[in-house]
Amino acid sequence: YVTSQEVQFIKEVELPETKKRKERTATLEIRYCPVSINPPSRLKKSGNFNVYALFATEINVPDGCEPVTWMLLTSELVTTQAEASQILRWYTYRWRIEEYHKILKSGCKAENYRLAGESMSTMLGFLTVIAAQLLRMTYLHRNSPHSSAELVLTKIQMDVLLASTPPKQKKQIQLTVDWAIRAIARLGGYLEHRKNSPIGIQVLWRGWLELESLCQGWLLHENLK
Repeated sequence: YVTSQEVQFIKEVELPETKKRKERTATLEIRYCPVSINPPSRLKKSGNFNVYALFATEINVPDGCEPVTWMLLTSELVTTQAEASQILRWYTYRWRIEEYHKILKSGCKAENYRLAGESMSTMLGFLTVIAAQLLRMTYLHRNSPHSSAELVLTKIQMDVLLASTPPKQKKQIQLTVDWAIRAIARLGGYLEHRKNSPIGIQVLWRGWLELESLCQGWLLHENLK
């Protein structure tokens, strides 16, 4: 039923790179309408669910690429282009959420901490803050690598990274987000000569912990002066 509706508008959506897909811009045809859904057997007495369906299909698909097709159901009102665009935008946040959980699980290794109760809650509270910071850093590195390093580093962190840079390389440094991420990754064991290899989240996590340790030492040194 939804697929037979008229196309309401065309919208471009940025698709991030995955294991099966390269990063690209997808052009989507958008259809939407109200629908009624039968309840599951355990909720038959509840009656049908009245929701809105939004159907997005990719057109002008690049050669060799799998077309994107999304069928989204929502309890939100979808009667205008603006409302439909908002639903699409919310749906695209799923990739950031997935990346955040990947950072928390694979980078911060949250599952490795054998704690329980309040202790685990405290540890997760600590790790989620770091995971959010790393997510922001990787997002800026991917989308705005030439922005100022001040967006991802404090003054102390920047001073520590500059101090740990070999003297011959300091003259070539441009204080950008790209420099900051690579400098942190080097602290985590990233091999700079492999420029084509991506900076993994585990390397970035190790580098971040090392940077925090160096910053603590830096502050202690300053306090002893």
